[in-house]
Amino acid sequence: MKAVIVCVSVSHGNTQRIAEAMAEVLGARVVGPGDIDPAELAACDLVGFGSGIFTMNFHPRLRELIATLPPQNGRKAFVFATSGMPEPPFRRYIRSLTKLLIGRGYDVVDTFSCRGLDTWLPMRIVGGVSKGHPDAADVQAARAFAEGLRDRVAARP
Repeated sequence: MKAVIVCVSVSHGNTQRIAEAMAEVLGARVVGPGDIDPAELAACDLVGFGSGIFTMNFHPRLRELIATLPPQNGRKAFVFATSGMPEPPFRRYIRSLTKLLIGRGYDVVDTFSCRGLDTWLPMRIVGGVSKGHPDAADVQAARAFAEGLRDRVAARP
């Protein structure tokens, strides 16, 4: 299975750590949105898209890349995120990115999220939230997610 993970990790490397844990399991390369040719994505069996959450949304560079991709005709994808706080019911950012990918023709097979240190203002005033995350348990959960994902994608026609 050929896989690639497109990741934006800018603050503390939280999302990069999670992407790298998944990449080890999937045998994938981790790249930034500006470092990938859309033709390369079209040659993959599975593409991961993830970032830290900024003002209750995925990073703009990731969303901009997805919006410009050519139709994918059912190519398999997954979405992942790190965030200082749980996803609020009034702003389902994971669902929003999933819908964007479906609109580009992807088959989104699963999603993953975990906590990550967040020092965005006003959290910075108290030294941030979700200190110590992603921790070893979060990284192990990301690996387990990738193992399940790998097995499901390999089993699907």
